[in-house]
Amino acid sequence: MSNMGQLPPQVQERLQRLQNLQNTYQQLLVQKQRIEMEKMESEKALETLKDVAADSKVYKSVGAVLVEKPKDDVVKELDDRVEFLEMRLKVLVKQENKTKEKMTSIQETLQKELGMPTQ
Repeated sequence: MSNMGQLPPQVQERLQRLQNLQNTYQQLLVQKQRIEMEKMESEKALETLKDVAADSKVYKSVGAVLVEKPKDDVVKELDDRVEFLEMRLKVLVKQENKTKEKMTSIQETLQKELGMPTQ
């Protein structure tokens, strides 16, 4: 917007706030997608381990190294990880919804202030 300086200060402030919220919203979506992918990978690993005998060797990646661990330990770690990721997803969804509500509210206010028809 090249004519942003011609807008009243409160409108400029709302536009800036809306931009900030849009950036936050995009970051939340990226985080959510990353966590969903990690959760799916963990669930897939758990599903694969169901078919593995209890006394089979299981290896866990620790950085650039594979470490042999008991299957039960790996399953417990994966279960805990999935549980943590589910909680994190719930928090992100709440943040996403609150951010979306704030964006909608600011957009409606701006449309009124600028005399634009609401959708």
